[in-house]
Amino acid sequence: MTNRSRVLRLATRSSLQAKTQAQFIADSIRAHRPEIDVELVLVDTTGDQRADVPLHQIGGQGVFVKEVQQAVLDGRADVAVHSAKDLPSENVAGLTIAAFTERRSPHDALIGRSLDELALGATVATGSVRRRAQIAALRPDLSFVELRGNIPTRLEKIPVDGAIVMAVAALEVLGLTDRIAQVLDIELCVPMVGQGCVAVEARTDDVVVRDVLRTIDHSVTRRAVEAERAFLAELGAGCSLPVAAHLDDQGVFHAFMARDGDVVQLAGSIGVSDDHKVVGAGIAHECRRRLRAR
Repeated sequence: MTNRSRVLRLATRSSLQAKTQAQFIADSIRAHRPEIDVELVLVDTTGDQRADVPLHQIGGQGVFVKEVQQAVLDGRADVAVHSAKDLPSENVAGLTIAAFTERRSPHDALIGRSLDELALGATVATGSVRRRAQIAALRPDLSFVELRGNIPTRLEKIPVDGAIVMAVAALEVLGLTDRIAQVLDIELCVPMVGQGCVAVEARTDDVVVRDVLRTIDHSVTRRAVEAERAFLAELGAGCSLPVAAHLDDQGVFHAFMARDGDVVQLAGSIGVSDDHKVVGAGIAHECRRRLRAR
């Protein structure tokens, strides 16, 4: 988009959740800049194309964002819209996260049965090694199976007398929170970095678009997610361990890391005057140190 152009093109995945999130971004932009027309550019990603393969086998983080980002880098779109939890910790050259929307619920939830309702040895379906590790730490007796697909597909795959695990925010977006059997407290299941937030990228050199997106950036959420992403970045792009981090509204930073059945879970405070990124990275360093000492 140029100063003379009034059309802003938003690249997004083609799933119902992704399109709904992108439409929310479009509506937010129009609310602040009514002179701008916004249109969606739908993109299929590797994660969508290979829905039958476990995420950790096709690359984990990044499999839902690379093609969307490329659409912006190629000039087919002006903006990339993502669930922030899908973004790798390292920014892509040429792109800048220009806005973080106000976070919805960051929690995970069980659909089907609550933890207390799950019988000994019951089955829980999830495609997340993080969720699997945390729930297994709470209930070592449970059995786990893979779960992939869009939200309606996953809701059809609840094991008999078992449960699936999903992000509350995804259910909020689609108006499906009535399906929740139990919202898991942060202390029980630390969310993925950025969970519940939408991240909006633009080309770094596109000052006009970045200025538009600045109007929808939520500063409190940005500070929290930047601290969480600093935690993830400290662990390095090659980290394949189940990890999680969340900075809550009270300034408490929750962190989780597991390896071969050993679990480290920490909580520390980040004050308003603290460098949030430094603290996030420091907590990652401490988690790694404690796990190595096991």
